[in-house]
Amino acid sequence: MSKVRTAFLQGRLRSLIPYGPEDLPAQIAIPRHAPRERLAAALGAYLKRLGAPGPSLVAAERLAHPQSSAVVTGQQAGLLTGPAFTLYKTHSALKLAYAYDTAERPVVGLFWVASQDHDTAEVSQIRFLDGAERIRELELELPEAVPVARVPFGPYRAEVSSFLRSFGGDAGVRRRIEEALDGDWGYAEAFARLLLAFLGEHGLVPLDPMAPELAPLFAPALERELEDPLASAMAINAAGEALKSAGIPPSLGRPPGATNLFLEGDDGRRRLLYYDDGVFSDGIRSYRRADLKAILRRRPDRLTPAAGLRPVLQDAVVPTAGLVVGPGEMAYVAQLAGVYRLHGKEPPAIIDRMHGLILEPPVRRILDKYALDPWVFLDAPEEAMLEALARASGAAADLERGLRRVEDEFSRMLAVLPALDPTLTGAFERSQRRLEGEIERLRGKLLAAELASKRTVRNQYRRLLTHLRPRGVPQERVYGFLGYLLKHGPEVLERLCKAPARGRVPIEV
Repeated sequence: MSKVRTAFLQGRLRSLIPYGPEDLPAQIAIPRHAPRERLAAALGAYLKRLGAPGPSLVAAERLAHPQSSAVVTGQQAGLLTGPAFTLYKTHSALKLAYAYDTAERPVVGLFWVASQDHDTAEVSQIRFLDGAERIRELELELPEAVPVARVPFGPYRAEVSSFLRSFGGDAGVRRRIEEALDGDWGYAEAFARLLLAFLGEHGLVPLDPMAPELAPLFAPALERELEDPLASAMAINAAGEALKSAGIPPSLGRPPGATNLFLEGDDGRRRLLYYDDGVFSDGIRSYRRADLKAILRRRPDRLTPAAGLRPVLQDAVVPTAGLVVGPGEMAYVAQLAGVYRLHGKEPPAIIDRMHGLILEPPVRRILDKYALDPWVFLDAPEEAMLEALARASGAAADLERGLRRVEDEFSRMLAVLPALDPTLTGAFERSQRRLEGEIERLRGKLLAAELASKRTVRNQYRRLLTHLRPRGVPQERVYGFLGYLLKHGPEVLERLCKAPARGRVPIEV
């Protein structure tokens, strides 16, 4: 998809979200109902059990203030904190909370540990790029279809420690990681302890909704959902149709009879609940509403929300003024305004997270040599490299200028076409996508020819891909941030903490 087309769709998407980053100050000032004292007490007990540092405990206590609010982000409990974007989201929430925090209106940075998620394959692996520019990967064999909160970390500790020792790096950083993982912790608890080990001193407050201290707080909102269990699914599907009409594929969709609730069965597996004529079913057995309410009273952690209910359930307990999200999450929160209304809640400001890019010395030298912008390379590596080579090749320069003229002309036509004849937009966009495919193939062939004839250039191009766009996706989605901490020491974290809360941020090491 072209950058023009992507920006066009992102603009449409943001127009469907009630509140954006610019609304955060107003959202902080709006009174929000939440069980603040119970929340602060439960978080305090949870954090003390995890051995949280003082600043985290103080931040949790401040949530008891009647005018408090939170800037929230969250992610699955990834191995060794998962891809680097997890830390970038966390930094965004902390930085924004700090910017608006006052004694009269405390604002806390909170991280929702998605311990209810049962897609354990998503959290079972980590990749670091070592000093020899090799991708080092660890993948654990986790049980399937069970909430991450139920997975013990202990059986995997030796394997993780061996991976860390073989990777090497800063001994102090490695010691902090191993100390955080030492003990009888669950997988989600080990993740939270790692966050606290590196960001607890900055006042981060992790929240695990399946922790025994916290799970009871969500029971009232879950009971409300049980009263009309298909209403939120219908609201999500209606919002999906609105997205389709705006030309945006919806991220969420509920099949007929599906609720937004999962139930953890007696076998430990988490299954989606369906509802028909007063009866709930998880495909194994049936339940009446009274049965599920009884489960909530005894074991509130067994009934958990689907993605379409999770932010609303969160905001029934947390006074959330801002929610920091990534690009994929931006699409699904655009479908949740109706679900918020069903629960009598106002959506928070939706804020796009910081996008980080670690630039190590070998990368900086190559970028400087070819006068390459790292972000331009990240978006379109073939095009960026061709432009760099075109500066030294007349034939390549002529071809690249011609391809750009064709692209620019199509982009201009796309911008004015709706005013001339909106019915032609779809056909024009399809033609544009076909043309873009042909242009990319031409660029690829030209780049291949240039690289084949210049071995040094070929090797440098591959190094840039390995560092900045491994496996065809941005660095922040592949390599773990802790790998850079191990390689370069605490300075990397210090530079992240000084970065702005939003936007594209290069982090030089």
